[in-house]
Amino acid sequence: MAKNRKGNISRPALVLGGLTVVLLVLVLIFFSGGGREKVKRFVEANVPMPQAGAEGSAAVKTVTLFFLADADDLLHKETREIAAGPTAAEEAERALAELIKGSEKGLVSPLPPQTRVRQVFVGKDGVATVDFSRDIVEKFSYGSTMEISAVYAVVNTLTFNFKEVKRVVILVEGAEKETLGGHVDLSRAFLPDYSLVAK
Repeated sequence: MAKNRKGNISRPALVLGGLTVVLLVLVLIFFSGGGREKVKRFVEANVPMPQAGAEGSAAVKTVTLFFLADADDLLHKETREIAAGPTAAEEAERALAELIKGSEKGLVSPLPPQTRVRQVFVGKDGVATVDFSRDIVEKFSYGSTMEISAVYAVVNTLTFNFKEVKRVVILVEGAEKETLGGHVDLSRAFLPDYSLVAK
């Protein structure tokens, strides 16, 4: 800093030094958190929010599930709303979770309520691979009719609601299983069978 002839620091040099210190403090405050709120607001403003419906709620998709009835051995349709998007595979997982949860109209779910959908993968060839937890086998006693209903409740739910899905492969804990209960061969990809659905 400039000194006058007596060896003291001149007034302009003091002012300049003071301004430099203030500027440094402001810069430190900005980078240590003062500017964080502005950055946060900017980021939040640029993250796409879930699409809203007419009432401002998240977008939903109506799906048709297939349940059994006590009166016959046919599958019966029941509609349900699930959260829409972002991918068909995620929507398919939600639809199957609703199928497992059971009917809201007194119909019977052919899948054990403890069953979890571990993952759904939809390939470009139209094959959906569904991986269930072992509960689908261990928590239920399948007769031949119930086993067929369980398989086609899954298959028809996916093919009916998702145009990307043409056939369905069922896995248990990430591996192929011969059958769920000894009656239906699971080593193939299933096409839908709507002849099992009540008219």
